Amino acid sequence: MDKLDWYRQLIQELLTVRAKLRSPNDPITSQTVFDREGDHYQMVNLGWKNNNTRIYGCAIHVDIIDGKIWVQHDGTEDAIAEQLVEQGVPKQEIVLAYHPPNVRKYTEFALG
Repeated sequence: MDKLDWYRQLIQELLTVRAKLRSPNDPITSQTVFDREGDHYQMVNLGWKNNNTRIYGCAIHVDIIDGKIWVQHDGTEDAIAEQLVEQGVPKQEIVLAYHPPNVRKYTEFALG
């Protein structure tokens, strides 16, 4: 399997597992949204809190751009970037896109 196919598969697996972590009694659900052709991958949360507050939002957004994994947004406690590293993705292949470009040089991850 080539690198990009492995990245695609790994991202989809991590997001799918994460989306299934919610309790069956939780009124908030998590759904995965995969655009395999454009290499855009998201997990969104949606539902109703206390039957009167609408919950909807992107929890994780990851893209593959020019062969690198770009973490556009990560609103979770367990960082998706760290999970990718634990699975063998080099930090130089992961861009923390939620940081401004001038701040990325101070991280251990790719600049872009």
